[in-house]
Amino acid sequence: MRRGLESFVRNQRVQGVGDTLLAVALALSSVLPVLARNDPSWGRPKALGVSLALLSTVPIAWRARRPLLAATLVLVANAACVYAAVPHDAAFQPFLALLLASYSAGSRAEGPRATWVPPVLALAAIPMFAAAIAHGQSAGNAGPSYVFLIVAWAVGRTVRSWRHKTIELEAANRELEEQRELQAQAAVAVERGRIARELHDVIAHNVSMIVVQAGAAARVLAGDESQVHAALSAIEATGRETVDEMRRLLGVLRRADDGLALAPQPGLRDLESLVAHVREAGLPVELSFEGEPVALPPGIELSAYRIVQESLTNALKHAGRASAEVTVRYETGAVELEIRDDGDGSGRGGGTGHGLVGMRERVALWGGRLDAGSREGGGWAVRARLPVGSSAG
Repeated sequence: MRRGLESFVRNQRVQGVGDTLLAVALALSSVLPVLARNDPSWGRPKALGVSLALLSTVPIAWRARRPLLAATLVLVANAACVYAAVPHDAAFQPFLALLLASYSAGSRAEGPRATWVPPVLALAAIPMFAAAIAHGQSAGNAGPSYVFLIVAWAVGRTVRSWRHKTIELEAANRELEEQRELQAQAAVAVERGRIARELHDVIAHNVSMIVVQAGAAARVLAGDESQVHAALSAIEATGRETVDEMRRLLGVLRRADDGLALAPQPGLRDLESLVAHVREAGLPVELSFEGEPVALPPGIELSAYRIVQESLTNALKHAGRASAEVTVRYETGAVELEIRDDGDGSGRGGGTGHGLVGMRERVALWGGRLDAGSREGGGWAVRARLPVGSSAG
């Protein structure tokens, strides 16, 4: 909205400067011939000619800000020029200014007066042209001139309508862009909340195991090893405080789905079951593992599973008649995922891009890298690399 207002003000300033220069040019081209010689097209004496020249041209300077006032003044001046020039034809500059004022009355006038003032002015111009013909001026010039004025006003109204539609379209586009940004922010917030809940469960489980093991070790230690007892008691107390603090901080996030939070979190070991479900849904999928499998942190296992799950879901929605391949590569210090399909994008799923946002959030959480895009020859590919151990960000 602010950018649109600044653009409007800037355009108004440019329009004002342009109109001022145009009015000066018309005024000079009208006044100089009157001063240089006694031009009969402006009437006599010279003072009258100069006054009419200024009155019929200077109002063009504010035709954008006060279009109806400018059109009224220029029309009155034109009528005076016609009568002053009799029996000669009036000068051309006042009529040119009247054309510009008529166009501005159509393109710039707003409010109720924009509908009834121009017709009144058009009716008022009829006696002016009739008088010009009655005093011997050419009827062949009067008729077309009147038509030109009406056409100029009609063109101005058409341009005004186009301008308003353009402004409305720009406003709608800005609103749509703002809505998309809000939707993207909401998607990020939702995905971060889901990741936070899942990591909460993983960390809470591990810390709880530390607490249990510390308590068990303290109970089985022999007699007087007081320092060891004290250390284990501190570990147990700190662990319990950590779990309680985490549950309190993330309690709001988990409130809606506590049942799901108690379920075991999936990992790479569950990909076979995921692939089987996807095959049953209609997408042929091949799953392969490369490298020597290693034990991964539960958080990375969960993120890797979700990335594969989201990629296969997208393939089901968008790939059409296609097949997919999932490759899991165990490398030194990292696990790499590659999900490819050979679809043509003919599926009917209406995507919002939130799934890709969620995958990027998961990869960024571990300091990894995600690449997603079209493949040469057709299809889509997602490649994710998740650092493990000291390589994790």
